Amino acid sequence: MKFKFTLKYFLLAIVILFIEVLIATKLKDIFFVRAYLGDVIVVMLIYTFIKSFIKINNNQKLILGIFIFSCLIEFAQYFNIAEKLGFQPGSLMYIVIGNSFSWIDILCYAVGCLLLSLFAGFTSRK
Repeated sequence: MKFKFTLKYFLLAIVILFIEVLIATKLKDIFFVRAYLGDVIVVMLIYTFIKSFIKINNNQKLILGIFIFSCLIEFAQYFNIAEKLGFQPGSLMYIVIGNSFSWIDILCYAVGCLLLSLFAGFTSRK
């Protein structure tokens, strides 16, 4: 692991962040998109953000770490961690951390990580 800025991943992270904001603000009434697609994409956002600043040779370990991190955040939601940390409903951190546990969200994170693994495997062969 080595600190190294990569513009390609940084720009991709910005695009994915824009998509996430779009989903949260403009597409929030489309249940499938808000409830599932956003959770699939968020692991990709984390991946591209990390890859923007750190050179990591083992993408599979990174993806596994992102999945574990996502699950930990999801389980923290079960214990209402955002409220216990004092974040008000509707605040940015309350929204980022989340406020409701769901096994379906964990499945969505797994799907996102699987897609990342396929993508990482495909791009490493080039």
